[in-house]
Amino acid sequence: MTEENYKYRTSPLFLRNQFKGKGKLQMPVIPKFQIQSDDFNDLLLIGFDKISANDTEHFNRMVHFSLYDYKFERVWKKPNVDLEKLKCYRAVLSPDFSMYIEMAPVLQLYNTFRNRWCGAYFASKEIRVIPTVSWGDENTFEFCFDGIEKGSTVAVSTYMVSEHDNRQDQKEFFLKGYNEMLRRIEPEKIICYNTPFPEMQGNIVFVDYDRSSWKYMDENPYIPSKYAKYICGAEPIPAGSNLIIKSGYVVNENDKNYNNIIQTGMGSAYGAMWKPNPDKQNEVILWGPPNTIQKYYLENRKKTNGYWVSVKYDNRGWAVKTRYHTDHDQPWAHTNPHDKIMKWDPNNGTPDFSNKDINYPPEEYPNGAPEFKPYKYKGEIPMILTVNGDAYQFKTLSEFKSSMSRGGDVEFEWKGIDYTISSVWPNGKMKFSAGPCTRVEKDCTVYDTVDELLEYKVGGDRLRDIITQAEIIDRTL
Repeated sequence: MTEENYKYRTSPLFLRNQFKGKGKLQMPVIPKFQIQSDDFNDLLLIGFDKISANDTEHFNRMVHFSLYDYKFERVWKKPNVDLEKLKCYRAVLSPDFSMYIEMAPVLQLYNTFRNRWCGAYFASKEIRVIPTVSWGDENTFEFCFDGIEKGSTVAVSTYMVSEHDNRQDQKEFFLKGYNEMLRRIEPEKIICYNTPFPEMQGNIVFVDYDRSSWKYMDENPYIPSKYAKYICGAEPIPAGSNLIIKSGYVVNENDKNYNNIIQTGMGSAYGAMWKPNPDKQNEVILWGPPNTIQKYYLENRKKTNGYWVSVKYDNRGWAVKTRYHTDHDQPWAHTNPHDKIMKWDPNNGTPDFSNKDINYPPEEYPNGAPEFKPYKYKGEIPMILTVNGDAYQFKTLSEFKSSMSRGGDVEFEWKGIDYTISSVWPNGKMKFSAGPCTRVEKDCTVYDTVDELLEYKVGGDRLRDIITQAEIIDRTL
């Protein structure tokens, strides 16, 4: 055996046996976190991808790894590289390598080991470490809580399992593992990154997801909590509220809802099941009575008349074809009527409108569009939908980008001029037009991506800056 081969075979980073654990798996143990008096005062987190030895303004934060795994893979491969930077911060949450339920069990075990090994390694280098706890289905309970001393402070995140962006929550899955964690570890404190579920018990330290975001790193993030008046007892908890005040809560929250830290962790790798927003008529019609055709009248925000939409549902109650009896005031992109073939993600039921429209130009269809045949479906039942006017608005850029990427159409007004956006013309590219537009080459600009579109100037303003403020006249999806 050569000396080189011997060094490789006996390297600590190859064997990973420096930290002896308990039980047959010998999971490395992260030493119990020794709490100091001000550890949880005004606590905020900072993503590992944002840390810097020169970032003196944010050294009072704890470092989290609720990021895509590739952004922190190097702490496993070269754990000594970032030690000096990590030492600058208040504490470090152990790396949250993904524990998705769809993963092979051996990978879930491997990622639990990597979490504990990195945490134990950091602690051996005099870094204050709090173990991050993640789990999969009940089979992972055999190992996913190993390597954490009883009575330790731990960290969890509810973001990936909470309801947001039209995703249903995965609360039942989360609480099953959370309650098992309480039973096995009996944690002294639980840092909860993102809003806790009301059912969560224990001494919880709530760290606001938005306020810990990089978006607020250059601003003063210490905004008074909307819950502060209830926490301090100045006002009673409103009747019927789900708000539960627990010992140890540190509440820091505002009303914004940006999705600006993309997390990994646990839950489904595909995301939770999609559900329509009940306030948005063009989402509501995507679910309906199985094996039927329904006809809906959709309102326009500003215009006198709305338009009819026929929707064909499969045996799941998911829309498979929609017929819009309008051209959306975009005759260059649509005929009246025009159809959409709906696609759905089989893993999480997310709708996709990105199929190109089926148009029926008069020269090809002199007798009009072909019959919207029922096949095995029954009836065509007229229905009326009424929605709150605010449902037309885009509340965040994330919502706008999601709508456009799935084939949405938008008509809006800005500074007295009507604008339209079509996201599926031509060849799957997005088209933006100002006012009447009949000649694409002359009047319309075509973009390849939503981000390019968002840089377009609308009456002197970037679309990115005004789309959540503009008066939406009509929108699909």
